[in-house]
Amino acid sequence: MRLTCLPHRPERAAARARAWLHHAFAAGQLGRRLGWWLLVTAVALLVVCLLGGSTAQAAGPGPSLALAKSVDAVLNNIRNWIMGILAGLATVFLSLGGVRYVMAGGDPGEVEKAKTAFRSAGWGYALAALAPLVVQVLKGIVGA
Repeated sequence: MRLTCLPHRPERAAARARAWLHHAFAAGQLGRRLGWWLLVTAVALLVVCLLGGSTAQAAGPGPSLALAKSVDAVLNNIRNWIMGILAGLATVFLSLGGVRYVMAGGDPGEVEKAKTAFRSAGWGYALAALAPLVVQVLKGIVGA
């Protein structure tokens, strides 16, 4: 008696797998499923990154607050946050555009959606690059 996990007729299993893949690609199900899994994975990764950090305890009698020393420091912190958020969102759009483009399979509508995501990523990176200019304008208005 031979125990194996392979089917008795491997050529039939391979043919069934090829037929399922062909049907899944033709119906667009595989791309949608992959897109949902990528979205769920990205959200889970974001939650782990945000909630998984360790909390630092202040050494002293009470909690300490991080106070900015000047308006200049506040504006620099705002600039850094704006640049980080915009660059992060642009990277997400760039990744989504790349996945859409790869999964398009020659479909013109999906290729156009991928190009739109690439354009959005470009705008995000451009705005992130312009964030220091916005902060300089704010410094001029505030007088810092």
